[in-house]
Amino acid sequence: MFWMVALLALDGRQYVYRVYAPREALPADLFWAAFLCHDEGGGPRASDWFDSAQMWWIGEVEELTVHQY
Repeated sequence: MFWMVALLALDGRQYVYRVYAPREALPADLFWAAFLCHDEGGGPRASDWFDSAQMWWIGEVEELTVHQY
């Protein structure tokens, strides 16, 4: 499905981005995809320390289904 990538910013907050990439994607590619999205957003500068980023895979999860009643 997709990756979640959390980046630290210079304002002390952590910003989380959804990156659509295959499960086999390289961590560096995920990091730069999120970093470039953050720069386009106009928010405070994100840290470019690769080691400070957190990444996790969101796979086939049933909770993402929206139900209407």
